[in-house]
This record gives sequence, C-alpha cells and structure tokens, in this order.
Amino acid sequence: MAHPRKVIITCAVTGAIHTPSMSEYLPVSASEIADAAIGAAQAGAAVVHLHARDPEDGRPDQSPEAFAPFLGVIKQASDCVVNITTGGAPTMTIEERVRPAAAHRPEVASLNMGSMNFGLFPMLKRFPDLKHQWERDYISNKNIIFNNSFGQIEHILTTLGPLGTRFEFECYDTAHLYNLKYFLDAGLVKAPLFIQTVFGLMGGIGAHPEDVMHMKRTADRLFGDQYRWSVLGAGKNQLPIAAMAAAMGGNVRVGLEDSLWLGPGQLAKSNAAQVTKVRQIIEGLGLEIATPDEAREILELKGADQVGF
Repeated sequence: MAHPRKVIITCAVTGAIHTPSMSEYLPVSASEIADAAIGAAQAGAAVVHLHARDPEDGRPDQSPEAFAPFLGVIKQASDCVVNITTGGAPTMTIEERVRPAAAHRPEVASLNMGSMNFGLFPMLKRFPDLKHQWERDYISNKNIIFNNSFGQIEHILTTLGPLGTRFEFECYDTAHLYNLKYFLDAGLVKAPLFIQTVFGLMGGIGAHPEDVMHMKRTADRLFGDQYRWSVLGAGKNQLPIAAMAAAMGGNVRVGLEDSLWLGPGQLAKSNAAQVTKVRQIIEGLGLEIATPDEAREILELKGADQVGF
C-alpha cells in the first residue's frame, strides 16, 4: 500500500520586512515570538524560522541576546526544528547577521544566495500611516541592496557549517540557484540541499506560475535528487504558490514574515492560522504534513540535542 508523501511546513513568524504598524498581530516581543512559534508548531509547522525585534518599537534586532529569551521557551514547549535567520534585515552587515546562529548553533539557519535590489517601498501605498519614524525611513528607502556576495556567503558557510548547522538556501532568482551550484561543486555545502525558492518580492523573480515552473526546472537540472524543494510566496501569493508547489512535490513556507494576510483584505490573526490554512490545502491534496522528527530525517539534521540553547 502506497503511503502519502510528507510535506514540511515552515512557518516564519515575524521576519524583518513587515513593521508593527502594519498589523497588530505581528509578533514583536520575545514572549509574542515564542507564543507565535509554539502556536505554529502546534498547528502543524515542523520548522519555525525566527527573527528577533526590539520590543520597544519593533525594529529588527540581530543581537544573540535578543534571541535567547524565546529560543529556550520554544525548545521547552515544542520539538519543532528551529531555524535562525542569517538574513537579519537587508540594512545590516554580514557580521551582525551571522551572530545569532553562531551563538545559538541551531539545526537550521537561513542563507540568502545572492545580492539583489530589495524594494519594500510599494507597501507605503497600503500602509501610509506608520507609527514609528524608523518604519517610514526603512520602507520608503529605494536604495536598499541586499548584500550577499560570494565572500559573505562563504563566511556564513564556514562559520556555521562546522557547528553542524544546515541551511535553508533562500533563492530569490535563477542566478541564486547557480550560485548554490558553485558552492556545492566547491564542497562547501552538502546534499540534501534544502532550497527555498522565493517568489513575488520586488527585486527578485515574480510570482507567475511560469516563474515557479522555471525555478523548479532549473533546480532539477542543477541538483537532480540532491535537494529538497520548498516555496515562499510573498503577500497575496503565499497560498496559491504553496498549493502549486505541494501539488508538484514540494514543501511550503508560510508565516507573517512573508504575508500579513489570510485572505483578500483579511489580516491573519496568528501565524497558526496561516499554518492551518496551508495544512488544509496539503491534506486536501491527499498528502500528509511532516512531523518535526520526519523533517529532521528528510533534511538530515543534527537533532535538537545538538543546539546551543
């Protein structure tokens, strides 16, 4: 008897793109981030992807000390896989961005696979009344270049690789897949690669179904059976792209980092609500969600007993 395929759900609970004025439901404090991650895991997320924020005004905070309060709480309450960002915010230095993962040694860390223009400014039309000046300065900036040079990528790989941390390789465009192939051929990364193809963020590839197909075909050609595919659709593209990828054999990522919405004009009141929604899609396709331990097996992770928190 054939068994349903297991789909890994990742939930990115707060990120560094959306700001507190955009949604009252965006987790900001350590307790809110912990509660969001635990709730997402209870709803079915095998992996939680984590950023930290300043609890006073919600700006991104990439100090290891900002992560510590919620990492321990999440570990005590859940067996989910913890994934710590090395993206931080696109305005941060590479030294700032790698510090939390280096200090806390998670099972997984995100790693952006190329430099790119990063356009958040279209969101000003939807959110004209931002409470904090830092939000307006950040969102309105038309000159952000998200810097991920070959040297910077290698720095993250050689810093975290020896700690046993594996990577969520975030690929915002076709060139990023080729960049990853270079590091695979150079022996700086190893299979199975967990490739997160990102769609619909201004500066990266679009969110048309043909874009999804193009990234999948390219990854298939470059990596064959050496990778595990997942997708991230920004904003309104989140659930349609998740549904498409799940039907095509992929894994999915949701969360308030990537979209504030549950449906047209409807703010998601929690990360768990988005996980529940995508789980319904997955199970409606006759598939099953992966447990955290199944995700560890699929991605060949070191285990929660090997982390630094």
